[in-house]
Amino acid sequence: MNTNKLLNRWSLRFVWIFCSVMLVGCASDKPMLPSAQMIPPSTTQPSDYHYLVGPGDSLSIFVWNNPEVSTTVTVRPDGMISTNLVEDLKVTGQTPTQTARQIEKVLSKYIKDPIVTVIVGGFVGPYSEQVRILGEATSPQTLAYRQNMTMLDVMIAVGGITDFADGNKASIVRIVAGQQQEYRVRLDDLIRDGDISANVEVLPGDILIIPEAWF
Repeated sequence: MNTNKLLNRWSLRFVWIFCSVMLVGCASDKPMLPSAQMIPPSTTQPSDYHYLVGPGDSLSIFVWNNPEVSTTVTVRPDGMISTNLVEDLKVTGQTPTQTARQIEKVLSKYIKDPIVTVIVGGFVGPYSEQVRILGEATSPQTLAYRQNMTMLDVMIAVGGITDFADGNKASIVRIVAGQQQEYRVRLDDLIRDGDISANVEVLPGDILIIPEAWF
């Protein structure tokens, strides 16, 4: 990155900070919204992880010997699905097997001993299971958790960190035993120095915060 681009970027940052301070001052008399409550993930042990259905997931519902009832649906933003003979069924936060058993229970009112299989596509998952990357990542985003995911996997997915990141002051916010805890991670050592000992385990629901370095 050349000197002119760096100066322009720093100039824009100072303007943004100044405007933010002015806006905060003007809005200080307005009531604040209550803090959002972080929902604990399903597990803190990767070996015990089971995928949970979430809004945006695609569900292929196969009903044995009843092709007219079998279909594919997308989980709605409210976590529910509607399908043949089944209306407004809450499925988010369940495993595919739990969802299948729930559909069987509803269908049993119309079909004798229904056998249902649910196959998931899309793999979005509920918010409580997703991994969020904020701050000075090259491409900040939300990732669907994968079993045995590590920090190196996350960094590859987001394209690493920016030139302005203070990688060794990055932190993971995690819910452990119902309590919010924060852990430091060494992204500079991992990415720029190739120190594999800095590669740590990532869990469902983790929030990675990468701060900006101030020179």
